[in-house]
Amino acid sequence: MQSAVSRLLIAATTLAFSAAAAAAQGMILPRPCTPRVTQPGIPGSEVPCLPVGAASIARTSTDVHVALSAGVLHYEVDERFRNNGGTIGEADYLFPLPDGAAFQDLALSIDGELVTGETLGATEARQVYEDIVRRQRDPALVEWMGYGLVRARIFPIHPGEEKRVVIRFQSVAKREGDAIRVDYFGGTAPAGTRTGPSSQGRVSLTLTYPENGTYGQAYSPTHELDVSDDQGQRVVSVRGDARDATILVSLPTSTQPAISLLANAPGGEDGFALVTIAPPTNAARTDDIVPRDVTLVLDISGSMQGAKMEQARTAGKQLLATLRPTDRFRLIDFSTDVHTFRDEFENATAANVREANQYLDALEADGSTNIAGALTEAMRGVTPAGRLPVVLFITDGEPTIGMRDPDQLVKLVQNSSAAAGAEPRRIFTFGLGTDVNVSLLEQLAMAGRGTSQFVRPDESVERAVGIVASRLVDPVLTNVTVRADGNVRLSKLLPGDGADLFAGRDLVVLARYTGSGPSRITVEGTHRGTPVRWMANVEFPDRDRGNGFVARLWATQRVGFLSAEEHEGGASPEVDDEIRTLGERFGIPTQFNSYLVQEPGVGGIARPANQPGYARGQAGGGGGGGGGGGARGGLALTAMTTSASAAGAPDARDKQFEAAIVASAQRSASTLATTDSLSAALKASAKSAPGTSGLSTAQVSGRTFVLRDSVWTDERAHDGVRVVTVQAYSKGYFDLLAKLPELAPIFALGDQVTAVGRTVVIAVRTGGSGAADLSPSDLQRTVDAW
Repeated sequence: MQSAVSRLLIAATTLAFSAAAAAAQGMILPRPCTPRVTQPGIPGSEVPCLPVGAASIARTSTDVHVALSAGVLHYEVDERFRNNGGTIGEADYLFPLPDGAAFQDLALSIDGELVTGETLGATEARQVYEDIVRRQRDPALVEWMGYGLVRARIFPIHPGEEKRVVIRFQSVAKREGDAIRVDYFGGTAPAGTRTGPSSQGRVSLTLTYPENGTYGQAYSPTHELDVSDDQGQRVVSVRGDARDATILVSLPTSTQPAISLLANAPGGEDGFALVTIAPPTNAARTDDIVPRDVTLVLDISGSMQGAKMEQARTAGKQLLATLRPTDRFRLIDFSTDVHTFRDEFENATAANVREANQYLDALEADGSTNIAGALTEAMRGVTPAGRLPVVLFITDGEPTIGMRDPDQLVKLVQNSSAAAGAEPRRIFTFGLGTDVNVSLLEQLAMAGRGTSQFVRPDESVERAVGIVASRLVDPVLTNVTVRADGNVRLSKLLPGDGADLFAGRDLVVLARYTGSGPSRITVEGTHRGTPVRWMANVEFPDRDRGNGFVARLWATQRVGFLSAEEHEGGASPEVDDEIRTLGERFGIPTQFNSYLVQEPGVGGIARPANQPGYARGQAGGGGGGGGGGGARGGLALTAMTTSASAAGAPDARDKQFEAAIVASAQRSASTLATTDSLSAALKASAKSAPGTSGLSTAQVSGRTFVLRDSVWTDERAHDGVRVVTVQAYSKGYFDLLAKLPELAPIFALGDQVTAVGRTVVIAVRTGGSGAADLSPSDLQRTVDAW
């Protein structure tokens, strides 16, 4: 057998790789061990060797380190496996090779020694995978089909022993617009090796690249990131489990931003686009910072006494600490009456900031809640062109004196923003505790192009304010609009026109798009009152089912905004239907969709449409909370947490408040990790709810699958569509995979799957059901309809 080095160097020049777009986890497949003979030649002296069961050899960790330099990604994948069985074991190690990789060097090291292995091209590797899948009846391995493959035997693995495998290789970095794309595909462990979520072990991903201006900031549409600098290197670590992670690293020049596009085109409908705009590297020059007019509006009514008042003071001081010398500020406090630190904006000098802190220290909570008076004062005056006006509004209640009608209060803000010559104020609202008017705060923030945050009584308001304040430093571009030229049109943009771009932070815009082909993304806005235009040439695909997370991110934000719209305009059948459809298709919990945790028709209480505080319900998911006057919450945690609350029950406001927290998070979700954590939190809370039953769900390629009667079922509607049923692991099964590689992660869910295409449903079944083979014409017809 050739040495690993010679085989792998041959691979660098001879292999053609397909389908897979990312570095992936390896896998270890146990082999049965050989009986041990204690006394050779004496019959009966053999000690039976129990086969090392598939569940006995488990992955304990995967640590992926990627170094980006000169357009090349240097991967090191360090994996550890442990024999949890009671006997010596033997295993094969399989490592899928990434697509399009131009390998300069690849080394397979086991416990520090370079071992003999073999490298297979995609065609040979597919045959290996098919053979293993057929023998082991393991659909999880289907995910790896289409990859090249490194394979090596590991022996022996003693009981309790841990083996370490290190794979190193280099590949040319993939470019997405003005960004470098780095992927790590965690994959699914073989079915026989799974004993629970932890059986795949801990997974981490760290990316490093030079901090010399060649590369800009990093953003992930799938995960939250931790970023630090170390001796001239930027270190980017994926937070939490790093399976299926994507990181974009911008490629800025000194004067231009980096604009990148991730697209998902299901076919037969508008596509989904994620546009990332990274500011220029010189955007934070101190001589070119857009000055801000910052207003803090603080509720000091009687209900703010005690800990909330102290937290609010601290939050105000954190805000003052973010001010730059070019900024101006105002402090407004209100209860029954409205007071100010100074009558007009003050320059953020050290002396003025010091006196403002002293003013905050002297505040005492007492009186009623005059929100109208506070808003009127905050919106007074006109901010000159070239300055960015920002209002942070903190309250723990709803109006008790003065103007109390939420619609009129929102119009007060809208009319002020529309005043001639006025730069629209950005309004960020913070609701403390469950007595706030959720709908009012949401609408104020949306009217003011800001965000709404809702803080539980046991949480820190200063942290919420501090996070928002830290993000509003150094505006680079204000009143941003994004459009596509050529044959492509963008629609349903989130956020809509009028967003702002800040130094050191990406602006992420999600949208639907019509058309395909070469196009130009144009970003326009103003900088210090001067119009600015940035452009980038991109390619919008006509049909590409990669980047499924883009569709789900758009749908998550869309649900949050639709819910807030209904707060303002009241219930709408059309909006209700869109929310329901988005929830069902993308697995997003809404006031109509609790199927994520509950079988349809089980539990839940339908509520009348005109019942204050509740949405119309349906079997399997009750109504959602909202603000006063029957307005509805953005995401109905009501049905998730308890299915038996009557309208007007003491805890109705609590549920509305919790729903607002989730809806607020939906509207700002720019990573898949956020959407998944929202769903997970709701699932966890629903497990203890009366009338609910656990229901397994999975997100694959932008689709939601629910496990019903042992079948993973695509939740998209498919009435009247032709159904093609094939036997699992048959020739027809593998022929479909060869023609439609995008089916691999779907078929990997299990050996019984129903997947919905454009005009065909593909059903995989066991037990002899379905066709074992498809004629060439039937196969092509199915492919065309998919």
